[in-house]
Amino acid sequence: MTTYNVRRTLPLRVEAVRQFRRRRTLVAFGILLVLPWVLMLAFKLGGDPGPDGVPSLVGVATSSALNFALFTLFAATGFLLVVAVALFCGDTVASEAGWSSLRYLLAAPVPRARLLRQKLVVALSYAVVAVVSLPVMSLVAGTVGFGWGDIALPTGGTVPVGTALGRMAIIIGYSLIAQLVVAALAFLLSVTTDSPLGAVGGAVGLVIVSNILDAVTALGSWRDFLPTHWMYAWMDALQPQIQWTGMAKGAAISLSYAVILFALAFHRFRTRDIVS
Repeated sequence: MTTYNVRRTLPLRVEAVRQFRRRRTLVAFGILLVLPWVLMLAFKLGGDPGPDGVPSLVGVATSSALNFALFTLFAATGFLLVVAVALFCGDTVASEAGWSSLRYLLAAPVPRARLLRQKLVVALSYAVVAVVSLPVMSLVAGTVGFGWGDIALPTGGTVPVGTALGRMAIIIGYSLIAQLVVAALAFLLSVTTDSPLGAVGGAVGLVIVSNILDAVTALGSWRDFLPTHWMYAWMDALQPQIQWTGMAKGAAISLSYAVILFALAFHRFRTRDIVS
Protein backbone atom coordinates (compact mmCIF):
# COMPACT_ATOMS: atom_id res chain seq x y z
CA MET A 1 0.00 0.00 0.00
CA THR A 2 1.39 3.36 -1.07
CA THR A 3 1.25 6.04 1.61
CA TYR A 4 0.64 9.69 0.86
CA ASN A 5 3.83 11.75 0.97
CA VAL A 6 3.59 15.55 0.78
CA ARG A 7 7.14 15.81 -0.54
CA ARG A 8 6.23 13.83 -3.64
CA THR A 9 3.45 16.17 -4.73
CA LEU A 10 4.18 18.55 -7.63
CA PRO A 11 7.91 17.83 -8.05
CA LEU A 12 10.07 20.73 -9.24
CA ARG A 13 10.84 18.81 -12.43
CA VAL A 14 7.15 18.58 -13.31
CA GLU A 15 6.54 22.26 -12.65
CA ALA A 16 9.67 23.26 -14.57
CA VAL A 17 8.52 21.30 -17.62
CA ARG A 18 5.03 22.81 -17.37
CA GLN A 19 6.49 26.32 -17.29
CA PHE A 20 8.99 25.64 -20.08
CA ARG A 21 6.31 24.42 -22.47
CA ARG A 22 4.41 27.68 -22.26
CA ARG A 23 4.71 29.95 -25.26
CA ARG A 24 5.62 32.98 -23.16
CA THR A 25 8.72 31.17 -21.88
CA LEU A 26 10.00 30.43 -25.37
CA VAL A 27 9.17 33.93 -26.62
CA ALA A 28 10.87 35.62 -23.64
CA PHE A 29 14.06 33.60 -24.02
CA GLY A 30 13.96 34.04 -27.79
CA ILE A 31 13.94 37.84 -27.44
CA LEU A 32 16.70 37.85 -24.84
CA LEU A 33 18.94 35.61 -26.95
CA VAL A 34 18.33 37.45 -30.23
CA LEU A 35 18.69 41.01 -28.88
CA PRO A 36 22.52 40.93 -28.52
CA TRP A 37 22.90 39.88 -32.15
CA VAL A 38 20.54 42.62 -33.29
CA LEU A 39 22.52 45.21 -31.34
CA MET A 40 25.83 43.86 -32.63
CA LEU A 41 24.62 44.12 -36.22
CA ALA A 42 23.30 47.62 -35.53
CA PHE A 43 26.74 48.73 -34.35
CA LYS A 44 28.38 47.02 -37.31
CA LEU A 45 26.08 48.72 -39.81
CA GLY A 46 26.09 52.07 -38.02
CA GLY A 47 29.82 52.19 -37.35
CA ASP A 48 31.73 53.18 -34.24
CA PRO A 49 29.45 55.28 -31.99
CA GLY A 50 32.38 57.47 -30.95
CA PRO A 51 32.43 59.85 -27.97
CA ASP A 52 29.44 62.15 -27.52
CA GLY A 53 30.96 64.45 -24.95
CA VAL A 54 29.53 62.57 -21.98
CA PRO A 55 31.25 59.42 -20.65
CA SER A 56 28.87 56.52 -21.20
CA LEU A 57 28.84 52.82 -22.00
CA VAL A 58 27.58 53.41 -25.53
CA GLY A 59 30.75 55.30 -26.37
CA VAL A 60 32.91 52.26 -25.60
CA ALA A 61 30.40 49.55 -26.50
CA THR A 62 32.42 48.31 -29.47
CA SER A 63 35.79 48.26 -27.67
CA SER A 64 35.49 44.58 -26.73
CA ALA A 65 33.05 41.77 -26.07
CA LEU A 66 32.97 42.68 -22.38
CA ASN A 67 32.14 46.30 -23.16
CA PHE A 68 29.40 45.20 -25.52
CA ALA A 69 27.92 42.88 -22.87
CA LEU A 70 27.92 45.72 -20.33
CA PHE A 71 26.19 48.05 -22.76
CA THR A 72 23.55 45.43 -23.58
CA LEU A 73 22.88 44.84 -19.91
CA PHE A 74 22.63 48.58 -19.31
CA ALA A 75 20.17 48.98 -22.19
CA ALA A 76 17.99 46.08 -21.01
CA THR A 77 18.01 46.57 -17.23
CA GLY A 78 15.31 49.21 -16.99
CA PHE A 79 12.65 47.53 -19.10
CA LEU A 80 13.37 44.30 -20.99
CA LEU A 81 14.73 42.39 -17.99
CA VAL A 82 11.95 43.85 -15.84
CA VAL A 83 9.33 42.50 -18.26
CA ALA A 84 11.01 39.08 -18.42
CA VAL A 85 11.22 38.73 -14.63
CA ALA A 86 7.67 40.01 -14.17
CA LEU A 87 6.45 37.60 -16.83
CA PHE A 88 7.93 34.50 -15.21
CA CYS A 89 6.86 35.42 -11.67
CA GLY A 90 3.55 37.11 -12.46
CA ASP A 91 2.14 34.48 -14.79
CA THR A 92 2.88 31.39 -12.74
CA VAL A 93 -0.16 31.32 -10.41
CA ALA A 94 -2.54 33.74 -12.13
CA SER A 95 -2.50 31.69 -15.33
CA GLU A 96 -3.54 28.56 -13.41
CA ALA A 97 -6.42 30.48 -11.86
CA GLY A 98 -7.39 31.91 -15.23
CA TRP A 99 -7.45 28.43 -16.76
CA SER A 100 -9.59 27.14 -13.86
CA SER A 101 -6.95 24.51 -13.08
CA LEU A 102 -5.72 25.86 -9.75
CA ARG A 103 -8.31 24.07 -7.63
CA TYR A 104 -7.55 20.78 -9.37
CA LEU A 105 -3.87 21.14 -8.45
CA LEU A 106 -4.88 21.70 -4.83
CA ALA A 107 -7.21 18.71 -4.98
CA ALA A 108 -4.31 16.42 -6.02
CA PRO A 109 -3.84 17.04 -3.05
CA VAL A 110 -0.94 19.51 -3.04
CA PRO A 111 -0.69 21.59 0.14
CA ARG A 112 -1.04 25.28 -0.63
CA ALA A 113 2.29 26.24 0.87
CA ARG A 114 4.12 23.57 -1.13
CA LEU A 115 2.33 24.45 -4.37
CA LEU A 116 3.25 28.10 -3.99
CA ARG A 117 6.82 27.31 -2.98
CA GLN A 118 7.35 25.00 -5.96
CA LYS A 119 5.96 27.58 -8.35
CA LEU A 120 8.08 30.33 -6.80
CA VAL A 121 11.28 28.28 -7.01
CA VAL A 122 10.69 27.47 -10.67
CA ALA A 123 9.65 31.04 -11.53
CA LEU A 124 12.72 32.51 -9.83
CA SER A 125 14.93 29.92 -11.53
CA TYR A 126 13.65 30.92 -14.96
CA ALA A 127 14.05 34.59 -14.02
CA VAL A 128 17.68 33.96 -13.02
CA VAL A 129 18.37 32.14 -16.28
CA ALA A 130 16.76 35.02 -18.19
CA VAL A 131 18.89 37.68 -16.50
CA VAL A 132 22.09 35.65 -16.88
CA SER A 133 21.45 34.55 -20.47
CA LEU A 134 21.42 38.12 -21.80
CA PRO A 135 25.01 39.08 -20.83
CA VAL A 136 26.28 35.58 -21.64
CA MET A 137 24.85 35.72 -25.16
CA SER A 138 26.11 39.30 -25.41
CA LEU A 139 29.63 38.06 -24.71
CA VAL A 140 29.27 35.55 -27.55
CA ALA A 141 27.89 38.14 -29.97
CA GLY A 142 30.45 40.71 -28.83
CA THR A 143 33.31 38.28 -29.35
CA VAL A 144 32.12 37.60 -32.89
CA GLY A 145 31.63 41.26 -33.66
CA PHE A 146 34.32 43.11 -31.73
CA GLY A 147 36.81 40.57 -30.42
CA TRP A 148 37.99 39.74 -26.93
CA GLY A 149 39.88 42.23 -24.80
CA ASP A 150 40.08 44.38 -21.70
CA ILE A 151 37.18 46.53 -20.55
CA ALA A 152 37.54 50.15 -21.65
CA LEU A 153 36.11 52.33 -18.88
CA PRO A 154 33.81 55.19 -19.96
CA THR A 155 35.86 57.61 -17.85
CA GLY A 156 39.15 56.44 -19.32
CA GLY A 157 41.55 53.60 -18.59
CA THR A 158 41.05 49.88 -18.85
CA VAL A 159 40.39 46.86 -16.65
CA PRO A 160 42.31 43.66 -17.50
CA VAL A 161 40.27 40.68 -18.70
CA GLY A 162 40.91 38.61 -15.59
CA THR A 163 39.70 41.36 -13.28
CA ALA A 164 36.92 42.31 -15.68
CA LEU A 165 35.38 38.82 -15.58
CA GLY A 166 35.20 39.01 -11.80
CA ARG A 167 33.52 42.39 -12.01
CA MET A 168 31.11 41.08 -14.61
CA ALA A 169 30.08 38.36 -12.16
CA ILE A 170 29.51 41.01 -9.48
CA ILE A 171 27.43 43.10 -11.90
CA ILE A 172 25.25 40.15 -12.93
CA GLY A 173 24.81 39.11 -9.29
CA TYR A 174 23.73 42.61 -8.31
CA SER A 175 21.35 42.78 -11.28
CA LEU A 176 19.67 39.62 -10.02
CA ILE A 177 19.23 41.12 -6.55
CA ALA A 178 17.91 44.39 -7.99
CA GLN A 179 15.23 42.49 -9.95
CA LEU A 180 14.01 40.66 -6.83
CA VAL A 181 11.57 43.42 -5.94
CA VAL A 182 10.00 43.11 -9.40
CA ALA A 183 9.77 39.34 -9.00
CA ALA A 184 8.22 39.64 -5.55
CA LEU A 185 5.56 42.17 -6.55
CA ALA A 186 4.67 40.20 -9.68
CA PHE A 187 4.34 37.04 -7.57
CA LEU A 188 2.15 38.81 -5.01
CA LEU A 189 -0.12 40.11 -7.76
CA SER A 190 -0.17 36.65 -9.32
CA VAL A 191 -1.74 35.12 -6.20
CA THR A 192 -4.14 38.06 -5.87
CA THR A 193 -5.62 38.18 -9.36
CA ASP A 194 -6.78 35.68 -11.96
CA SER A 195 -5.31 37.82 -14.75
CA PRO A 196 -1.68 37.11 -15.72
CA LEU A 197 -1.63 40.34 -17.72
CA GLY A 198 -2.70 42.28 -14.64
CA ALA A 199 0.03 40.72 -12.51
CA VAL A 200 2.77 41.32 -15.07
CA GLY A 201 1.49 44.78 -15.95
CA GLY A 202 1.24 45.75 -12.29
CA ALA A 203 4.89 44.87 -11.64
CA VAL A 204 6.08 46.68 -14.77
CA GLY A 205 3.88 49.64 -13.83
CA LEU A 206 5.61 49.81 -10.45
CA VAL A 207 8.97 50.20 -12.18
CA ILE A 208 7.61 52.93 -14.46
CA VAL A 209 6.08 54.88 -11.57
CA SER A 210 9.21 54.42 -9.48
CA ASN A 211 11.38 55.75 -12.30
CA ILE A 212 9.13 58.77 -12.72
CA LEU A 213 9.27 59.55 -9.00
CA ASP A 214 13.02 59.02 -9.03
CA ALA A 215 13.30 61.84 -11.55
CA VAL A 216 11.59 64.25 -9.12
CA THR A 217 14.64 65.71 -7.42
CA ALA A 218 12.41 67.60 -4.98
CA LEU A 219 11.88 64.30 -3.15
CA GLY A 220 15.49 64.48 -2.01
CA SER A 221 16.70 61.55 0.09
CA TRP A 222 13.24 59.93 -0.05
CA ARG A 223 14.20 58.70 -3.51
CA ASP A 224 16.70 56.34 -1.88
CA PHE A 225 13.77 54.17 -0.79
CA LEU A 226 12.33 53.79 -4.27
CA PRO A 227 12.71 50.23 -5.57
CA THR A 228 14.41 51.36 -8.79
CA HIS A 229 16.65 54.12 -7.43
CA TRP A 230 19.62 51.76 -7.09
CA MET A 231 18.90 49.60 -10.14
CA TYR A 232 22.00 50.88 -11.96
CA ALA A 233 24.25 50.95 -8.93
CA TRP A 234 26.31 48.19 -10.56
CA MET A 235 27.92 50.96 -12.63
CA ASP A 236 30.05 51.60 -9.55
CA ALA A 237 31.85 48.36 -10.37
CA LEU A 238 33.22 50.06 -13.49
CA GLN A 239 35.31 52.52 -11.50
CA PRO A 240 39.08 51.96 -11.28
CA GLN A 241 38.33 50.91 -7.69
CA ILE A 242 34.93 49.31 -7.04
CA GLN A 243 32.59 51.50 -4.98
CA TRP A 244 30.40 49.25 -2.81
CA THR A 245 28.21 51.82 -1.03
CA GLY A 246 25.54 52.17 -3.71
CA MET A 247 25.29 48.43 -4.36
CA ALA A 248 25.08 47.70 -0.63
CA LYS A 249 22.21 50.16 -0.20
CA GLY A 250 20.45 48.90 -3.31
CA ALA A 251 20.76 45.27 -2.23
CA ALA A 252 19.38 46.08 1.23
CA ILE A 253 16.40 47.96 -0.21
CA SER A 254 15.60 45.28 -2.80
CA LEU A 255 15.92 42.38 -0.36
CA SER A 256 13.77 44.16 2.24
CA TYR A 257 10.97 44.82 -0.24
CA ALA A 258 11.23 41.28 -1.61
CA VAL A 259 10.98 39.59 1.79
CA ILE A 260 7.89 41.63 2.70
CA LEU A 261 6.17 41.07 -0.65
CA PHE A 262 6.90 37.32 -0.73
CA ALA A 263 5.57 36.99 2.83
CA LEU A 264 2.38 38.81 1.82
CA ALA A 265 2.02 36.52 -1.20
CA PHE A 266 2.17 33.36 0.95
CA HIS A 267 -0.23 34.85 3.50
CA ARG A 268 -2.67 35.91 0.78
CA PHE A 269 -2.60 32.53 -0.93
CA ARG A 270 -3.04 30.64 2.33
CA THR A 271 -6.28 32.52 3.10
CA ARG A 272 -7.54 32.87 -0.48
CA ASP A 273 -10.83 31.23 -1.46
CA ILE A 274 -9.94 29.18 -4.54
CA VAL A 275 -13.07 28.97 -6.64
CA SER A 276 -11.59 28.92 -10.13
